Amino acid sequence: MKVPFLDLKAQYLTIKEEIGEALQKVLDTTAFAGGPFVAEFEKSFAPYCQADQAIGVGNGTDALWVALIGLGIGKDDEVITAVNTFIATAEAISYCGAKPVFVDVETDTFNLDPAQIEAAITPKTKAIIPVHLYGQMANMQPILDIAKKHGLFVIEDASQAHGAEYNGKRAGSLGDAGCFSFYPGKNLGAYGEAGAVVSNNAKAVDIMRMFRDHGQKQKYYHGMVGWNARMDGFQGAVLSVKLKHLPAWTEARRAHAKKYNELLANVSGVTLAKEQSWAKHVYHIYPIFVEKRDELMKYLGEKGIATGIHYPIPLHLQEAYQELGYKAGQFPIAEHLAARQVSLPMFAELTDEQIEYIVSEIKQFMA
Repeated sequence: MKVPFLDLKAQYLTIKEEIGEALQKVLDTTAFAGGPFVAEFEKSFAPYCQADQAIGVGNGTDALWVALIGLGIGKDDEVITAVNTFIATAEAISYCGAKPVFVDVETDTFNLDPAQIEAAITPKTKAIIPVHLYGQMANMQPILDIAKKHGLFVIEDASQAHGAEYNGKRAGSLGDAGCFSFYPGKNLGAYGEAGAVVSNNAKAVDIMRMFRDHGQKQKYYHGMVGWNARMDGFQGAVLSVKLKHLPAWTEARRAHAKKYNELLANVSGVTLAKEQSWAKHVYHIYPIFVEKRDELMKYLGEKGIATGIHYPIPLHLQEAYQELGYKAGQFPIAEHLAARQVSLPMFAELTDEQIEYIVSEIKQFMA
């Protein structure tokens, strides 16, 4: 049996007619860059995230950058974030002229460890970016408390957490801004590149909207030096269709994770992620942790099972950030996880038969 890591075609076939109609409307109106289809998606996505406003942008990296600009983060500022994340989180900080300051993660959530944040705060610190890794939100309340105590902004990197919840509150709604990627493989994925920022901060939203459109509120009247970070009309139309299906897809992912959990619960040598009592995990990624990671992945590949790693090298060990002066061993939890993490197939259309086959082969290897 062959099991893909992700099956975008299977999802597309379930909504093919709706997508075709939506794309045809964009073609008929020729509203290709920004425009009404992006605005329509923004009006739907903001309440979905329990936020006042949403700003559609070109991709998830743009979302982080735009949010930082909107909140006034700039040259010589410092921004604290998790060391175990995709590099875009740190890149956006660097693009502002600010410095990323890394903090280790928790052993059970794999998210930013609140207990280690205050030691990283300096007079230059302006914001904290918790990353809701794999689809489970970071432990937000202590992070928000620390931010309030020190007068810092909180920007949620919710690129993997569309619809995730923390004590009933949606990802993106707790901080000063929430940033989303709609890369095609995400739980809510575009048919190309797209992203969004959600926020309740009206002043910051005005700046974000200007910045994403060359710093203009009115065409050819530029109030600031901005950038072209607009979402295109096709992506707005696709995302409006897919947002209606997201709750059902999320429940399917959660059901798949439950089955994985049940079948893998007592497999010696396999460590599972744990859904926290305050969390609604949306399982963008289903990770397991094993000692012989590379050997397991090779074995599963030979059995037709595709897997991934998220992420093999923590940011402090990436060549791109060597000038920050971090050393191996400085963030032991992230380094431990990075050497052992395996991402198993996870998508809404996954079948019980496929999950049972995957687990049977994992058990065979581990035995």
